Amino acid sequence: MSAVLIDGKQVAARIRGEVAEAIQNEGISPHLAVILVGDDPASQIYVRNKARACRDCGMRSTVLRMGADTTQNELEAAIDRLNEDKDVDGLMVQLPLPRGLDAQTALSRIRPEKDVDGLHTVNAGHLFKGEKGIRCCTPAGCMELLRRYVGEDLTGKNAVVIGRSNIVGKPMAAMLLEANCTVTVCHSKTRDIADICRRADILVCAVGKSRFVTADMVKEGAAVIDVGMNRDENGKLTGDVDFEAAREKAGYITPVPGGVGPMTIAMLMKNTLEAARNAGKS
Repeated sequence: MSAVLIDGKQVAARIRGEVAEAIQNEGISPHLAVILVGDDPASQIYVRNKARACRDCGMRSTVLRMGADTTQNELEAAIDRLNEDKDVDGLMVQLPLPRGLDAQTALSRIRPEKDVDGLHTVNAGHLFKGEKGIRCCTPAGCMELLRRYVGEDLTGKNAVVIGRSNIVGKPMAAMLLEANCTVTVCHSKTRDIADICRRADILVCAVGKSRFVTADMVKEGAAVIDVGMNRDENGKLTGDVDFEAAREKAGYITPVPGGVGPMTIAMLMKNTLEAARNAGKS
């Protein structure tokens, strides 16, 4: 029996609808500013998608485009200007940045209350201490998918996260802990990864390797969340999970594309709404 497909597009559309309804009912106008440095094709697409999502939600957006030759000082000065602009509620720097620019320094320059990507050290600290704050978009989107498909109460479930990045792996583990799961984080130095994965009720893969998770690593009936976006040897878009094989064992599984991807932007919209509310616009 094939797994239930977790439809990220449908859930993301529902969340954007909820954000749009809240904006209309509360009579507020959240404003998201995105800094785009350089001409990376994928980044251009992502920024266009974010601007489109803002329009769909009834939210304002500004894209500040800066050349590939932008210096660190120029980037930080732009961040400072948008930090001081009281009309801007949410601020993000599109990653990756061109070589020579320090992404972590730039992200740390954003005021925590405007950091709608949830990547500032202060917001990461709130998450790891279990305090209220802005949550990272991608792992927060994964949690929404789990709650809406697997169930609101994830207490006691064994969760395995493959990957320990600051953007997905670490905050994902913290959010699962927050939901009272028992969490194991695997990475490139972990021994017997396959054996660990086979014990997971919830398996989240964010390793960046095409079809890294094979069917024999998946527990019968597990919820499999695939965060990966890769290209295989034929140029086909794939996740970190061998989807066709894994879906025959999993209870729930996200496809690639159409799974986690749409949720990232949906959670960005939700975070920007919250930032506007916190700024006193509601």
